[in-house]
Amino acid sequence: MERILIKDTTCEEREAIIRRSLDCGGGCENCSSCWLGGGSPFEMYQDYIDGKKEIAQINAEYRARFIRG
Repeated sequence: MERILIKDTTCEEREAIIRRSLDCGGGCENCSSCWLGGGSPFEMYQDYIDGKKEIAQINAEYRARFIRG
């Protein structure tokens, strides 16, 4: 299993993780992130790349915008 936690990765490794994870092979025109309110998927995960927030925290914050309670 690949290490993805900030404490276990360098900035360069985190950027590669995000690029690999978001590469569906179809190009951005096939991605729904932008029109679903996520904006640029690479900008969305910049805090992870910079070592400020874990991926799980960013994903939870994104999902919380759509949960009604």
